[in-house]
Amino acid sequence: MAAQPPVCDFGWPARDAELPGVDGKAHRILECRGENGLLVAFICNHCPYVKAVIDRLVRDARDLAAIGIGTVAISSNDVEAYPQDSFDNMKRFAEAHGFPFPYLYDEEQHVARDYGAVCTPDFFGFNRDLTLQYRGRIDASRKEQAPEGTTRDLFEAMRQVAETGEGPREQIPSIGCSIKWKDAA
Repeated sequence: MAAQPPVCDFGWPARDAELPGVDGKAHRILECRGENGLLVAFICNHCPYVKAVIDRLVRDARDLAAIGIGTVAISSNDVEAYPQDSFDNMKRFAEAHGFPFPYLYDEEQHVARDYGAVCTPDFFGFNRDLTLQYRGRIDASRKEQAPEGTTRDLFEAMRQVAETGEGPREQIPSIGCSIKWKDAA
């Protein structure tokens, strides 16, 4: 069954952490911001919902960079239970899709818990003050191919954030596979 995040908690401050990236460097989440904001995307390699939208996320990240919104993607899944989400597979996934943003590994799952991420994909859109303004879907396609002319919900919301500092008051949550949490020991 698909997981769905809660509605946007407007004004919630972005959290920072340093995580290893598939580019061999450590990245601080907040250093990925642009002059007009930051998009934090919790994704993974194996989820059919992520696979269906990943090329649109790459397109949107490129278009958002042009208007001053930085993007960072984070994988927090338990790789022992889901080896297809391993760090090596993250590298291959990012390369295959030409990620123009850092793809980070949250091995201890602290960042996902701190953000309250519940599914892949789960999007957190912050304004230039790094307060949450968007917690919605990329578009209406879910895990199917988006038909021509599908409204770019994520892009349009983040463009509004870049221009006004505020996201749309009405948002439709993302839907996807649940985060694969490690068993508590």
